[in-house]
Amino acid sequence: MKKILALVAVVALVAFAAPAFAANPFMDVPMNHWAYDAVGQLASRGVVSGYPDGSYKGNQPMTRYEMASLVARSLAVVDMEKASKQDVEMLKKLVVEFKDELDALGVKVDKLDGRVAVLEENLGGWKFWGEFRFDAKFADRAGGLYTDRSDVDFNLNRYRIWMSKKVDDKVKFTARLGNNAGNVSWQRYWIDVALPWDVNMMAGLWAFDWEDDDGLYTDNDAWFTDRSLNGFYFGRPFSMGDFAMYVARNDDPAALDEYYEYAGRVKFNFNENFWMSGNYIARDYDVADDESVWWAALGFNFNSDWGFKGAYYKQDLNVAAGEDSPAAWQAILDVKQAALGFTSLWVEYTDFDENFAAWTDGPWDNYGTVTGTGLGAYDNILFVSLNQKWNDKWSTFQRYLSGSARATGAGFDDTTNWTVGVKYYYTPALSFELAYDKIENSQTRTAAANDDNVIRLRTRVTF
Repeated sequence: MKKILALVAVVALVAFAAPAFAANPFMDVPMNHWAYDAVGQLASRGVVSGYPDGSYKGNQPMTRYEMASLVARSLAVVDMEKASKQDVEMLKKLVVEFKDELDALGVKVDKLDGRVAVLEENLGGWKFWGEFRFDAKFADRAGGLYTDRSDVDFNLNRYRIWMSKKVDDKVKFTARLGNNAGNVSWQRYWIDVALPWDVNMMAGLWAFDWEDDDGLYTDNDAWFTDRSLNGFYFGRPFSMGDFAMYVARNDDPAALDEYYEYAGRVKFNFNENFWMSGNYIARDYDVADDESVWWAALGFNFNSDWGFKGAYYKQDLNVAAGEDSPAAWQAILDVKQAALGFTSLWVEYTDFDENFAAWTDGPWDNYGTVTGTGLGAYDNILFVSLNQKWNDKWSTFQRYLSGSARATGAGFDDTTNWTVGVKYYYTPALSFELAYDKIENSQTRTAAANDDNVIRLRTRVTF
């Protein structure tokens, strides 16, 4: 019995004494603790600052509470120009060591882990990523709507190497090396600069895509944006949306007429389901008359899987004959696969005035030349796209376009384009896509050459 009582007494003593063995946040960290050396090394390199006055008093003991406060503050203001990989690893060890104190301070350790991940991502030198895209096309017509000269094209149409470097906490440099008419060239190079009042500036050769930001297209390309420009771009977010403007200059020696390009945009996100935007782009030519386009767009989500988008466009053009202020409007129903279960659905209807023209590319010229940029050749166009994702490896897709030709008579029948295809991801980075596409009565060719079809095998790698 005495032995049992003695054992119970020992257990009780250990139980009540256990809290005493836990680290006391107000207890000094022993002066021989590795944390002092770690923080001292970081402070000597200028990576972190100690007390609010910017000093680090390494010869004075610190409580665990003070050390945890220093770690949290240091992660928020760490100087990435001075930090090395070893410095970031040391900060990670400090976060683990003082996790309980950081929790007691109300600091979310998972957020600190996220901050460390960001530090690691932006650390030191350059970041590289890229894309490779190779198409094998087997068309029905030589030099027709799909190929350049013969009826077969093996076309390495995209090889891109991106690179970026975070210069400091306010400046980032980005560039892209790619193909231009079969030659390697610098296609993009610009700097992002964080200016006062939450304004971000891009300077150099950059790209923008306001139509993609609003989700106004899903096929080949945008009508007026998704272009690379030389100039200055300014953007600023606000509580309900964002504002952007730019000024650019086309100084291409091959251009028939150089020009300035000015633009502005404002977008309002009234809530998570409803938005509106206003957009304007003007070209001020050195010789020719100026031209411009403006459009207003809106979107409404019925829920997370059903959405409606629409836009109205108006151009001011320099044309010799016909309508010089053509308009167009667009209505889109966008349904995710989660809503229908087996497929996604995109239904788009557009209506055009005579002479209305896109600036970027043919919006539906994804496989061949369907409409080109001369959209005013059509009264209206109906486009439908479906995509079925069966699993992480396999997906299938179909698309259909019907364009009502504006001109009448022989050789001006309505345009149709349809596609069926399958896509397979061999790895998450490598995909193969096999598709059959057929175009009938394209308004970009004479009646003798406006029909064509193709089988296309696309190999794509992203890294």
